[in-house]
Amino acid sequence: VHEGTRKIIGTDGEETETPETLRTLGIEAAKNALEMAGKSPSDIDLVICATSSPDDLFGDAPSIASAIGIEAGKCVAFDLTAACSGFLFGIVTASQFLTNGASQNALVLGADALTRWVDWDDRNSCILFGDGAGAMVLTRSDENEGLTGSEDGFGILGYAMHSNGGGYKDLNCIYKGEPKKISTPGEGTVVEDGSYDSMGMNGRKVYSFATREVPTVLEEALEQAGISVDEVDHLLLHQANIRIMETVASRLGMPMEKVITNLYKYGNTSAASIPLALDEAVRSGRVKKGDVIACAGFGAGLSWGAAILKWG
Repeated sequence: VHEGTRKIIGTDGEETETPETLRTLGIEAAKNALEMAGKSPSDIDLVICATSSPDDLFGDAPSIASAIGIEAGKCVAFDLTAACSGFLFGIVTASQFLTNGASQNALVLGADALTRWVDWDDRNSCILFGDGAGAMVLTRSDENEGLTGSEDGFGILGYAMHSNGGGYKDLNCIYKGEPKKISTPGEGTVVEDGSYDSMGMNGRKVYSFATREVPTVLEEALEQAGISVDEVDHLLLHQANIRIMETVASRLGMPMEKVITNLYKYGNTSAASIPLALDEAVRSGRVKKGDVIACAGFGAGLSWGAAILKWG
């Protein structure tokens, strides 16, 4: 996303360049997800965009929904902010709409452009992050009620989510207003031009938090799903740090061969990392219909959660 451009060929055959933004990445991811799911824009009645770095401070989901061809007023679209846990929280949120019958087909995006907010003078942290977007379509099945909890049911089998605001200082991007004096009667009034500081992270504490909480929340989700670690075909974690993945897998007693990762390609793409890695695994044939995937997201907030998926 960062200062990127894309060539567009118009109906007159002329090539033009358009800036590549978080919104354009989200639009492309959404279209790809609809194609893979065999759904048309008219089928979608819920759009959730999980992001902490939107193009529009007020939210990108409605404009993404419009751009992919969803008719005005035919769906509800909103952003969800939970940093690197965002996509995981997003699919669980969507599942509630599907379970209670409020929605039939949900489109959930994870999209972030954290390179906008890194400190480019800090080479220890800025090189860790990338920009991206991924998406998933979730569909309500009348045959499988609830969390698709039947033996052969596909979808979300179980989940668990947590947060701890006491750890917010370990990973954050804090508002930083610049004072500005404007002319008003008397001595004038000082207001603020809004902006944000660079992202701040205590890597050691975040590592300790992730390796402590992620195995536990995965076990909670597995218990709710009623399945054992041995029944899991793939472990898919937020792509933050390969050592975190190794430690979590080890504590769960899972071999690294079951861990899905593309961290070496894109870096930490925050809310986009889980759907990006899952998309590659599905398209390559690694993840097959009926496979059980244990997913976990974790990050700023502090927030963390897990969901057990049966791919269908």
